[in-house]
Amino acid sequence: MKTGLVISTTDSEILWNAFRFGCFAAERGDQVRAFLLGPGVEAEQRDTDQFPVSNQMQRFVDLGGQILACGTCLKIRNAGGSDLCPISTMADLYALVHECERVLSF
Repeated sequence: MKTGLVISTTDSEILWNAFRFGCFAAERGDQVRAFLLGPGVEAEQRDTDQFPVSNQMQRFVDLGGQILACGTCLKIRNAGGSDLCPISTMADLYALVHECERVLSF
């Protein structure tokens, strides 16, 4: 199954759980992609002692997941993409929604 995650929060617990779910789905054979939108593009900087978000994101990628970050949303924040979260476009978000059998929003 192809599963898409659209993540638009800076809440560390929600981010951690979104990527934890993505890891779970990938471990069960799903092809999983995540698109960071709006405040969600700040995910890599939202680690807390209780919720190590960037570790969960790296695990997600290590399991074959793909993370994309909205280029416009990054630009608004004077930020750029990273190796973990490359810059992407609305066309990439459209493709994720169009191609995935299930899309979850966090």
